[in-house]
This record gives sequence, C-alpha cells and structure tokens, in this order.
Amino acid sequence: MAVPIVMRIIAGSARSRRLIAPDVSTTRPVTDRVREAVFSMIGSWVSEARVADLYAGTGSFGLEALSRGATSVRFVENNRKAIKVLTENINTVGLGGTVIAQDVGVFLRTNQERFHIVFIDPPWEVPSTMVSDQLALLDTMLEQTGEVIVSRRSGDDGPVVPGNWETVTERRYGDTKIFRYEKENA
Repeated sequence: MAVPIVMRIIAGSARSRRLIAPDVSTTRPVTDRVREAVFSMIGSWVSEARVADLYAGTGSFGLEALSRGATSVRFVENNRKAIKVLTENINTVGLGGTVIAQDVGVFLRTNQERFHIVFIDPPWEVPSTMVSDQLALLDTMLEQTGEVIVSRRSGDDGPVVPGNWETVTERRYGDTKIFRYEKENA
C-alpha cells in the first residue's frame, strides 16, 4: 500500500493546513508548485468568487480558493475513494464547500448555477476531445468575466475551446501544463 501524499493549503485563512490524497490510481494530485502558480495567475479575482472544482479529487484547487476568499465551491467528483478523502479534506480545512458525487458530464448537462472560476483537472487518460466537449457545455455556466483553468499532461495540445473564449495563458510546470481561458471581451 502506498503512503498517502501530503499537500497543504498555500495561502489565505487556512494557510498551511495539510491535505491528504487518496490511494487511487485515477487521482493525480496537483503539486503545491502548480497550484501556487495558478493562484498567482488568478490573483485577487478568487475573492468573493463562485467556484466549481471539476474532477475535484483531493479538492486542492477548490479548498485553496475557499482559503483565499471564494464565497462557494462545488466539488464535482465521482470516485468513491476520492470523495471520502475529499470530504475529510473539506472537514480539515473547515471552510465549507459542497461535494457533488456525480460524473462531470452529467453535472455539466444538469447544473443551473453560474461560476466565476472553474477548475478542470481530469485524469490524464481523459481525452482532450472529451474535455473540449465539457468546455462547450460549461460555456453557459461561466460568468461573462469568468475564467477556466484546465490542467493537462505537459505533452497535450490542450482542449478546443468555444469560439467566444480566448487562451490567456498556457504554461508548463514539469509534467503538467496549465491552460487559462476567459471569454473574449471580458
């Protein structure tokens, strides 16, 4: 049995709180370095934001957002082991958040909420074409000034985005590539 990976909240009201990762092959926790870089890109925009953390896994993106002042986070995850650890991490941080135990595609087809920031960190085995389809579904849920952060394997060209979106940032951090998108004229 593998030793659980230990991560931490980087900044904000829950700074230094430790998070654990499930011993599940489909969950690949984002490193603290990558998360710190992502939140440097977003800056203070996270404060007061409504956030969705899709393929939440450990919940590290959403919990970091709550620690930095987000008003709400919806954690969408369908792996039972990951949900158990996610719930434990939410309780450890103590800032709330709602776990939605559902497939991301189902959530995107049925959700009525709108979000300022959406994190999409699927297992690398999820094809970019599927992520592209999910971004198209997400278009109507993203506030006009909203942002989407997608994490992929560094060799991935990334998903195709809706025609009214633009790529703001594309950066590589070791084996991870981060794509940051927003609607044009936001």
